[in-house]
Amino acid sequence: MTNPSHRQKSLFRAFLDSEASGGIVLMVAAALALVVANSPLAPAYFAALKAYVGPLSVSHWINDALMAVFFLLVGLEIKREVLDGQLSTWPRRMLPGLAAAGGMAVPALIYSALNWGNPETMRGWAIPTATDIAFALGVLSLLGSRVPASMKVFLTALAIIDDLGAVVIIALFYTADLQTIHLAGAALVLAVLYGMNRFGVRSLAPFLVLGVVLWVLVLQSGVHATLAGVALALTIPLKESRARHDDSHHSPLHRLEHSLHKVVPFVIIPIFGFANAGVSFSGMAAGTLVEPLTLGVAAGLVIGKLVGVFGTSWIAVKLGVADMPANAAPMHLVGVSLLCGIGFTMSLFIGLLAFADSVALQDAVKVGILAGSLAAALLGSLVMMLAPRPGGPEALRT
Repeated sequence: MTNPSHRQKSLFRAFLDSEASGGIVLMVAAALALVVANSPLAPAYFAALKAYVGPLSVSHWINDALMAVFFLLVGLEIKREVLDGQLSTWPRRMLPGLAAAGGMAVPALIYSALNWGNPETMRGWAIPTATDIAFALGVLSLLGSRVPASMKVFLTALAIIDDLGAVVIIALFYTADLQTIHLAGAALVLAVLYGMNRFGVRSLAPFLVLGVVLWVLVLQSGVHATLAGVALALTIPLKESRARHDDSHHSPLHRLEHSLHKVVPFVIIPIFGFANAGVSFSGMAAGTLVEPLTLGVAAGLVIGKLVGVFGTSWIAVKLGVADMPANAAPMHLVGVSLLCGIGFTMSLFIGLLAFADSVALQDAVKVGILAGSLAAALLGSLVMMLAPRPGGPEALRT
């Protein structure tokens, strides 16, 4: 007779291992934040986020410290894919790379066109350029066999390149006044980390200890502290020592990535979502959705990603620069392009950086992100359900 506790444990394990589970948990966290922010608990919710714990507020601990761990995982995934994965060769990089470029440029142009002439809101031009990989892959996974496996690979590669672009944007355009001494200290720590990699240090402990020092220095330098996570990731060795015959599956990078693979999507990102998705609708005018800032974010995510990702990809395929993903029809590409408009996590993060001094503008951004991401998810799912089955005659003719 089957032990019920074993069955319960196996169901829980299956949920954790599902590609859709991270997106589901994030959706629940975001919905809960909206409910709490518009309930009698709202004053306590907002007060808790502003409360100080040591040198930083709870909100800053979440956005500057916890999210540095998220960016650490992003950096590890980027390094692994570029050196030893889906982006390891130029042919593999071509289609997702071009699609990511188009999917960042067009949303930014749409947002800028709608906010032209307003220097205050123009700071948010990068908000709709990002794709939330957990959400988007979660929706694809829920669609099951209707989605060609090649499109999941395409979306994953595109989102990773998109994350890299977002990191560069944050470093270049959302950096405060630089503190030279702290920046020099961070550079010195990075040099030591690089030297440890080159000289064969394979224990994670010294990398992580110096990573904390790096985070503190970057926090004080004026560069956003989360970028310390990416910088640390790039120094983590991908190859194991020669004594283990370069078995990359046991490399420090793979070990660290594996240890973060559940913590980030099931703990850190939901906490970030709960802390930042809460927006109070009391006193908010019905016309908020059509204000240039909110509309720019929503239209950038839905229309911008569709035009940018699909348009660039289709042109590249027609010109012979890149190949269409295997067993995929044009409608699959349209569906994935729409799903790229789910920009929740990174879009929220960039919005907080762009309008750090204005709660009202942050709320308008959140409304635009929620509306745009929801529309992108629904439209993308509908198109995918109407698309031909993978390997069908419509797909083969492409």
